Amino acid sequence: MEGATSLIILLVVFGGIFYFLLIRPQRKKQQQHEDLVDNLKTGDEVITAGGIHGSVTEVMEEDLLIEVEDGTVIKIQQDSVVETKSGDEDNEELNPGEEIEEDRL
Repeated sequence: MEGATSLIILLVVFGGIFYFLLIRPQRKKQQQHEDLVDNLKTGDEVITAGGIHGSVTEVMEEDLLIEVEDGTVIKIQQDSVVETKSGDEDNEELNPGEEIEEDRL
């Protein structure tokens, strides 16, 4: 009977480790993504899972309209958004004539 008790304790310990290392972080990440999608609004700069960058022009029930270029608007699913930058934040843009320095090998 002592071997069965040890086995049960070992299974409980491994179950706890499994929960804290795999399940809990995934749920936290999922909740953060749901919050991100729920807080999308017109003017937000977004990046999709496919790498499309654009600005939200309209928020619908399950979809978004984003402008990717001047006059080019596409419809995407809200769940495909992986990153956002609020349209209210200051955008750091280069001054005209300023160049980006690149490291060259």
